[in-house]
Amino acid sequence: MSLPSTSQLRLAVVFGGRSSEHGVSCLTAANVLQVVDQDRFEVTPVGITLDGDWVRETASWPDLPAGTLPAVRPEMPAFSWDDLRGFDVVLPLLHGPWGEDGTIQGQLEMAGVRYVGAGVLASSVAMDKPFTKTVFASAGLPQIPYVAVLPREWESDRARVAARVKALGLPVFVKPARAGSSSGVMMVDAWEELESAVEKARDFDPKVLVESAVRDKRELECGVIQRLDGTAVASVVGEIVVEEDSSHEFYDFEAKYLDGSSTNIVPADIPEVLSDRIRAYAVQAFEALGCEGLARVDFFLSGDGELVVNEINTMPGFTPYSMFPLLWEASDLTYAQLVDRLLQLALDRPLGLR
Repeated sequence: MSLPSTSQLRLAVVFGGRSSEHGVSCLTAANVLQVVDQDRFEVTPVGITLDGDWVRETASWPDLPAGTLPAVRPEMPAFSWDDLRGFDVVLPLLHGPWGEDGTIQGQLEMAGVRYVGAGVLASSVAMDKPFTKTVFASAGLPQIPYVAVLPREWESDRARVAARVKALGLPVFVKPARAGSSSGVMMVDAWEELESAVEKARDFDPKVLVESAVRDKRELECGVIQRLDGTAVASVVGEIVVEEDSSHEFYDFEAKYLDGSSTNIVPADIPEVLSDRIRAYAVQAFEALGCEGLARVDFFLSGDGELVVNEINTMPGFTPYSMFPLLWEASDLTYAQLVDRLLQLALDRPLGLR
């Protein structure tokens, strides 16, 4: 049953966190807070510092230098996470580990507090790319050949790991298994680069994923949200394009957030039949993981026309210029309406097992 929309509800917006995507989360929060219905919600911004301390933030950084990302300020007044019990709903705008991966979701479930987005299991599985691939395979979704590198086997038998990876052929992408925003990702064109690439990925996560590189690929993305009746619906399809004369070999962290060398094209210039296929796969991926609220599903289209699902994000970037809101803007749902829809879905969701 929905909580009454006529009374002002207490909303906590939680952002920052301990992951490498801390700054992206802060940007997301700063923009979302501008469109929350202040008549309906009494809003409390809550920041988590890079060290894991909880504070009462403002999510306003007016003097931020160009090309830098904001951060939660540890000198702000302390906030006790246990106080979240006093809120009607929580909007956890956390990206990456220690936030998007089921950790805060479990915390909120234990406290009996409603929140926006996927639950514990879906959040955890979506964050762990090898586990995501296992679920996608069982759902019959097309994927890239890959090898998961566990910490113990890398530390005890690198030659065996290298042999498994070499079966994929060159080039390959090496990435942390549980990170986002392309943090720690490296493309390997020669096998002598493999060890350093794995070590770079391990700076972010001891578990590593190695994938075959898709030749001449196009990067396509599709948003999924639930209607108020709980059914999942897909947005139009968008495309990420990195400028040809940029220094980026692929859509990495700097291209996404810092130097403006990437462009979001919405809708993507693709045939309608391909768009319909992508949208159907996006909903299938959302439902296979048991997601709730929202997700963005990413695809690769190879030069020879092969379509594969790359990954799913249960809390995608959410600034007005991020792909997820742009996809819904093109699907006739404004940024403010999108935020309102997600909050209402959370308020409608029952507490406990579901």
